[in-house]
Amino acid sequence: MLHVTDAITIQEWELSEQFTRSQGPGGQNVNKVETAVELRFEAERSPGLSDGVKRRLRRLAGRRWTQDGAILILSQETRSQARNRELARDRLVELIRQALVTPKRRVATRPTLGSQRRRLKAKAIRGGVKSLRGKVDDDE
Repeated sequence: MLHVTDAITIQEWELSEQFTRSQGPGGQNVNKVETAVELRFEAERSPGLSDGVKRRLRRLAGRRWTQDGAILILSQETRSQARNRELARDRLVELIRQALVTPKRRVATRPTLGSQRRRLKAKAIRGGVKSLRGKVDDDE
């Protein structure tokens, strides 16, 4: 069982792990030990997440979201399989916590009359400065 918050926990049946050989440096160890972890979380079928959280999670997951509604997280930073498992689970928990935060609705406001006048006055002053930058007539 994976604890996200006090109210939300992820059951073990929702998670599946697959181990593969890591890429990158590691010497002879990299060719024989499967230390990379691919964590799969069945987000769409998860009973602990509300519909709004699932929608935000889908948007946050991006390319990691599969067509059947699962999230794939690959971790191969360390040479230890156990540490990679911890890192993948931590990333999943952090992703779900980000999805739990509901974005604030933007309230449409109108600019005040004073701010509109100040803006137009500043534009007029700036336009006057630019109009004085032309060629100088040498009539005298």
